[in-house]
Amino acid sequence: MRVLLSTYGSRGDIEPLVGLAVRLREHGASVRVCAPPDEDFARRLEGVGVPLVPVGPSAHALTVATPAPSKIPQRAAELIAGQLESVTGVARDCDVLVATGMLPAAAGALTVAELLGIPSVAVTFQQLTLPSLLRPPLEYAGRPHPPEVTGIRELWELDARVCDELFGDALNSNRATVGLPPVAGVAEYVVGGRPWLATDPVLDPWQGAPHLDVVQIGAWLTADERALPDELLAFLDAGEPPVYVGFGSMPLHEAKDAGRAVAEAVRAQGRRLVLSRGWADLSALETGDDCLVIGEVNHQRLFPRVAAVVHHGGAGTTTAAARAGAPQVVVAQAADQPYWAKRVTDLGAGVAHDGPVPSAASLSAALDHALSAETRLRARELAPRIRTDGAERAAAALLATAG
Repeated sequence: MRVLLSTYGSRGDIEPLVGLAVRLREHGASVRVCAPPDEDFARRLEGVGVPLVPVGPSAHALTVATPAPSKIPQRAAELIAGQLESVTGVARDCDVLVATGMLPAAAGALTVAELLGIPSVAVTFQQLTLPSLLRPPLEYAGRPHPPEVTGIRELWELDARVCDELFGDALNSNRATVGLPPVAGVAEYVVGGRPWLATDPVLDPWQGAPHLDVVQIGAWLTADERALPDELLAFLDAGEPPVYVGFGSMPLHEAKDAGRAVAEAVRAQGRRLVLSRGWADLSALETGDDCLVIGEVNHQRLFPRVAAVVHHGGAGTTTAAARAGAPQVVVAQAADQPYWAKRVTDLGAGVAHDGPVPSAASLSAALDHALSAETRLRARELAPRIRTDGAERAAAALLATAG
């Protein structure tokens, strides 16, 4: 059994594939991952014995650069071409292909599977890309929903047209180069008729669409055995549990002084701070015995030892904090992050920060709520409800698909 996992995105798109890859290998499958060539992605996969096949430019560089909306079709064409160029060769001897990540990259990977006649599965790590009459679609950068369009059905029809405007020419021109016919709708092509939703059903209950046979397979998790750095362990052991703050792959262009504001807010609570640099390269500026700035670390080992987790609202970080029973403050920046902020708030396990730019005052107010006895209790009660068998269920389903 040979499985190819394809993605293009941030660390939140890589980590679930680590969980699935580990389970597949336990079943005796051979696994390869096609992903951006970022060094931290390669190290993470190498740590579980899975080779990374580099595809496209660095995801870090592309995210930090924040291409203008007018450049999106060009970027999409480059990503799709990269999939056809890099994925086709390694997919030829595979039994099944799993396509995830940014929509144009997933479209490219699915095109490779179609070209080679390989069974494929389209997977999303958040449900907001799946059409449903119970909620509107996400907005694309530079393409806000027109105020006069308010119906959910009409918004999804508009979303399909926008996808075609942004990605249709890029996809179909690349398909023509390999002798495949054009697709009529990019979003419909990627979603297909039976997409997988790889999220926890408690954190992210599927809000159904009658025309889609969505398989909520569960979040793809695996035990992370990596030790915490000695400096971080010493800091944790030296006092009361600190507040963790990290915004992952978000560049935080609108929050240049976020590090300073975070440090002031946490100190105002009388708490110590663990600040993750992330892709925004955050710094507390004035560090001391009560503050430690760190790089990427094992969240599974760190989060159970902190008083609260302040983060951007990525699906992976939200799930990791929920599993750890840690109260959360979600400072949502874009895309699906406001949705995760609302879910955390609705579950009583934390609070959504008011807006994407944290100030010392606004973050301190949010921490007041997150560190309350009631929120801490609700977060602890949520932890055992998070399922951990999603990757195993996905591995079993893929084995059945291919065999």
